[in-house]
Amino acid sequence: MAAIDNDSFIRDFVNTFNSKNAAALGPYLADDVVFHNYGDNPIKGRDKVVALWRGVFGNFEQIKFETVHQAVTGDVVIAEQIHGLALPGGKLAPVMNMAVYELRDGRIAEWRDYTNPVYAASLLQA
Repeated sequence: MAAIDNDSFIRDFVNTFNSKNAAALGPYLADDVVFHNYGDNPIKGRDKVVALWRGVFGNFEQIKFETVHQAVTGDVVIAEQIHGLALPGGKLAPVMNMAVYELRDGRIAEWRDYTNPVYAASLLQA
């Protein structure tokens, strides 16, 4: 497999969320990817991670993810992000998130999201 630019790869991945197309996330993920959202149990496997996001996308009227800062060292990418989320009829809530991605063979093998779920919920209710 050709070498990839890990910085651009993760930026493209984050931008893919704005389409609200869960299937479009699949090509970025390793078959055995592990997604761990702070406070929740890890989700293992590409199909399960895509299904999780399909459900998330169905709950929100609008999604606008963006990268604020990003650092890359080899196959590890750390990204400060704003997850803009709007429930039906609600305004876009800027939920701050820190994500750590570990890549293997040009795909995301480990993905950890760190956010404050209580604060995020309060923003969504505003």
